[in-house]
Amino acid sequence: MTPHDERLLRRALELATAARASGNPPFGSLLAGPDGTILAEDHNTTLTESDITAHPELKLARWAARELDPATAAGTTMYTSCEPCGMCQNVIDRSGLGRVVFALSGEQLTALKPPAVPVVVPTEGPALPAEATALFDGYYA
Repeated sequence: MTPHDERLLRRALELATAARASGNPPFGSLLAGPDGTILAEDHNTTLTESDITAHPELKLARWAARELDPATAAGTTMYTSCEPCGMCQNVIDRSGLGRVVFALSGEQLTALKPPAVPVVVPTEGPALPAEATALFDGYYA
């Protein structure tokens, strides 16, 4: 990690501080372009927007997928206060970002939280596979 990486990671921590001050969980992220300039930044707004998906990593990955060409996206680095959760990591992967640098691991975050009661939503399927397959027939060809 370079001194530039550390400076941008500290900015992500400042964004996390702003999230907490606004009544949200303390998560902040920014996206730096290939030349190191900050392209976009955001913080968690899950509580103030009543949106369980309003994680800053997800919001920035969606922004990058919308606003950047694939070559530019591949040259970006996301700096974030905490290791992206599974939801955010999947969106980051699909958006084509080049790199993620985080301050706190998911394991370290879990150690700071009270024990959680696991919730597993039951799923059923596949159901109607022939009808569903017809929707995709030829789509990916």
